[in-house]
Amino acid sequence: MPVRMKPRPVQAQSRAEQLPKTSEVYSLSSCKITKSKITKSEIMYLRQYAFTFITALGLALVCAPLAGHLGRRLGIVDRPGGRRGHKGTVPRLGGVALFISFAITVGLAAWRGDLVAGYSASDFTRLYGLLIGSSGAFILGLLDDQLDLSPQSQFTFQFLLSLVAVATLLWFERFTLPLLGYVELESYPWGAWVYVPLTVMWIMGMMNTVNWLDGLDGLAGGVGAILCLVLAVHMHRVGQPGVALLPLALLGALLGFLPYNVAPSRVFLGSAGAFFLGYGLGGLGLIAGGRVATVLLVMGLPIVDVAWQIFDRVRHRRSPAQADRGHLHFRLLDLGLSERAIVLLYWGFCALFGLLALVVSSRIYKLLALVTIGAVVIIALAFLSRERTV
Repeated sequence: MPVRMKPRPVQAQSRAEQLPKTSEVYSLSSCKITKSKITKSEIMYLRQYAFTFITALGLALVCAPLAGHLGRRLGIVDRPGGRRGHKGTVPRLGGVALFISFAITVGLAAWRGDLVAGYSASDFTRLYGLLIGSSGAFILGLLDDQLDLSPQSQFTFQFLLSLVAVATLLWFERFTLPLLGYVELESYPWGAWVYVPLTVMWIMGMMNTVNWLDGLDGLAGGVGAILCLVLAVHMHRVGQPGVALLPLALLGALLGFLPYNVAPSRVFLGSAGAFFLGYGLGGLGLIAGGRVATVLLVMGLPIVDVAWQIFDRVRHRRSPAQADRGHLHFRLLDLGLSERAIVLLYWGFCALFGLLALVVSSRIYKLLALVTIGAVVIIALAFLSRERTV
């Protein structure tokens, strides 16, 4: 009689064992299992992103306390009084750590070939413009930190730096309008008469927006980090991995600097850091086909605040460059909100609209978001201005 063998029980496999041993990712979407392969090029890009970000982060973590020590040694410090409410002397050479971390990281990325792979002659020109212009902004800020330059001198040098952007093809000439669609001013014979002034206004405006935003510990650095993250994600999604390394390098530098800059701050960004960051963010918005709408959505709150301050000062027959506590973050501080709460509120607001910039594709909805930002901020500032004068 033949012996009947019992079938061997099939052992349940774990989820990891069931997945094929290839670079495949499973995802659930609408109750259906879909499979997408991670290509070798995408893995390479992720490695480049990680190297760039971690390098800048590590350098900033090391350089920030050294920059603070250098500021104390040289006497480049902020003392209590004026608009700031900090206690004790705080060095204001944080921009040195930011600049060095970014510059070394970009240099390493270029040396490895990650950054400049596939660059055309025009791409190199724009990259040089971003690096030269931001370096010039950093030097201008250092002079202001040391010599306390007059507003007229600052604006003059900012204008010259904006011409560097114009000369190196960092033009405000490609953008998308809600009703007209994609516009490329260079294709029109009169285009230069429009995009040259727009570029000058954009670069100068971004430098001063970040400088004026730097009124509370960690405020400007955090908002700048949010914008860098949004720009990096957007550039990767549209197939510009090399360009995405630039905002990632700046993101790493900012996140490495922020632990020393949040309240209570151990080192301030200073004019060197604010001008460098402003020029860098403005240039990143122009370097790869124009990301102006994205920048406007993330920076909408501080940009509208700056526009209101200029209007309000002119209305009261004061110089637009005259510093005061009229900015929204100072008014909220005077109302009794804590510094950290205001900073977190700004970060959350900018992050929310940065997320909208990534997930909303409709130009009409983006326009409505910009209008909403402007309306909310103007109403709040008008109300707070009225309360202050009553």
